Amino acid sequence: MPSLRDLAELVRAPAALSVPGDVVAGAAAADALDRRVPGLAGASVLLYWAGMAANDLADRELDARERPERPIPSGRVSPGLALGVSAGLTAAGIGLAGLAGGRRALAVAVPLAGAVWAYDLWAKNTAAGPAVMAGCRGLDVLLGASGGRMVRAVPAALTVAAHTYTVTELSRREVSGATRALPAATLAGTAAVAAAAVTRRRAGNPDRQAGRSRWRALVPAALAGWYGLQYGTAQARVAADPQAARVRAAVGAGITGLPALQGALVARAGAALLGVAVAAAAPLGRHLARKVPPT
Repeated sequence: MPSLRDLAELVRAPAALSVPGDVVAGAAAADALDRRVPGLAGASVLLYWAGMAANDLADRELDARERPERPIPSGRVSPGLALGVSAGLTAAGIGLAGLAGGRRALAVAVPLAGAVWAYDLWAKNTAAGPAVMAGCRGLDVLLGASGGRMVRAVPAALTVAAHTYTVTELSRREVSGATRALPAATLAGTAAVAAAAVTRRRAGNPDRQAGRSRWRALVPAALAGWYGLQYGTAQARVAADPQAARVRAAVGAGITGLPALQGALVARAGAALLGVAVAAAAPLGRHLARKVPPT
């Protein structure tokens, strides 16, 4: 029987700290920060873990050659169990989304689950892979917005999706290493994402916007700067020396640094303190990543 640590490694458990912020960012942008958010965030985590298990199941032959220490090729987790874990987590995630957010949440959770499985079983090793993974994260943001005006969360969804695209492109070179052109391109993308995270939307409650204190208006910029510094520095190291180990470090920085970006988006929507709380998952994720690798 696999241990809890084996299962945690299969689903890359610590990386799930980067997930609830999607839902919170979407809810904040759609003015839907209410009692549904915790349930939707839980559903998002379950779907993320399902995707991680399905990813290892799909990659088990490749991992046997390139990463034999992973749970399936090492024999610690059987392919059948990985399939059961992934299917069970998918069903649980969709069910929880329906319980928490009703039909509108299900209308997002079902295609989100489908996109996750499509990435793992088909798109991952194709040219469409980064775009499909970006779409998964964008839908995750819209899941949080399903209780409000979803159209207002589209900019936040696109911002998170763009970040995800850069991470996924880098992740495809974790074993082979990259050319210098790739991290240079993703670094430019990261700069654009950080800038987008502090561009205030014009829609919203004018009274709330006018009543925000100056320090609260600076929170999105500070969090976006933190995100850009952490992830951008890791990419700059790859551009200087594009060996595989540095690519993996940059991918890890992209995953664990995402909460800072999400926090900036939440703060931009007017919930500064909540944005800081979301961003606090970033250092915690980095700490836990030393115990269970997120990539």
